[in-house]
Amino acid sequence: MAQQTITTPLTFTVRRHPTELIVPAKPTPRELKPLSDIDDQEGLRFHIPFFHIYKNNPKMGNKNPASVIREALAKALVFYYPFAGRLKEGPARKLMVDCSGQGALFIEAEADVTLKQFGVELQLPFPCREELLYDVPGSSGILDSPLLLIQVTRLLCGGFILAVRFNHTICDGYGYVQFMTSLSEMANGASTPSTLPVWQREFLCARDVPRVTCTHHEFDEVADANDKIYPLDDIEQRSFFFGPTQISALRRFVPTHLKGCTTFEVLTASLWRCRTIATQPNPEDDMRMMIIVNARSKFKPPIPIGYYGNAFGYPAAISKARDICNKPLGHALELVMKAKSEVTEEYMRSIADLMGRIYTTSNPS
Repeated sequence: MAQQTITTPLTFTVRRHPTELIVPAKPTPRELKPLSDIDDQEGLRFHIPFFHIYKNNPKMGNKNPASVIREALAKALVFYYPFAGRLKEGPARKLMVDCSGQGALFIEAEADVTLKQFGVELQLPFPCREELLYDVPGSSGILDSPLLLIQVTRLLCGGFILAVRFNHTICDGYGYVQFMTSLSEMANGASTPSTLPVWQREFLCARDVPRVTCTHHEFDEVADANDKIYPLDDIEQRSFFFGPTQISALRRFVPTHLKGCTTFEVLTASLWRCRTIATQPNPEDDMRMMIIVNARSKFKPPIPIGYYGNAFGYPAAISKARDICNKPLGHALELVMKAKSEVTEEYMRSIADLMGRIYTTSNPS
């Protein structure tokens, strides 16, 4: 059992049990499953972490949450067996999952700290996230690395933190929620997920005759002529909560013809405007805001229920810095809403064709 004392304003010790590989509870198919051309684009080839925080639940009795989740994970992997495989790269850098059943990484740990000690509002970046989601050496690669890592850290108060890291090429946020819902159902005694997973990645592959029919500014190469791209190490991370009162205050600046905007849209436009003003760019600089749009509802026929692959676009709203800074909020808001509306079925098909063309052109072999 590894032990490490953390040095932060909140000091506590995390004890980790030996890392395990959790394999599906039953035999699963051994096969190669190609990813879609939306899945394997360069910008998604990374691992993304999530943290789920649970208070003590008296109904759990003496049950060890790590044991419950470990068993549930093995059951869930029977249905989501690609998560137990490893990525391989084929011709033209095309990614595919070798459904080898090697397993997902699992870590059980204990920390001598309570949720209350983290503070009144437990929010990212909270102390010691690296210890609450241990980066197992060799686990964070893209090829031939585990696609899923889970750490369950029990706390002195009886609560626990469930940390999950997954390879983004395998699923998007919507797909992640679907998987975690299945995991929760298994932990509560279900034998089958309420929504069965669907692979069918060919649904979002490039067409036989690729044709890029839309403009995709999100893939533009943007030169940093004014040294205004800030290294991540120079950016302070903080969390802010916007409740009904704050959203209502922002909406007072929304012009009449845009009153139908969503909370996401008005908040995105406000943050875009505030950040632009704060960075004091050259007034003639183009400022960009990338917007994540779930495209599942855009297809006819629709993407099958249960599809957990990447099915989102991230169009770019673009404006001159002087307009973002000097014009009312409605200017940025209108651009955000317009960018979102551009994500259609044809837009997604066009992205898939563009990705297929990029990889084929850069890897002619």
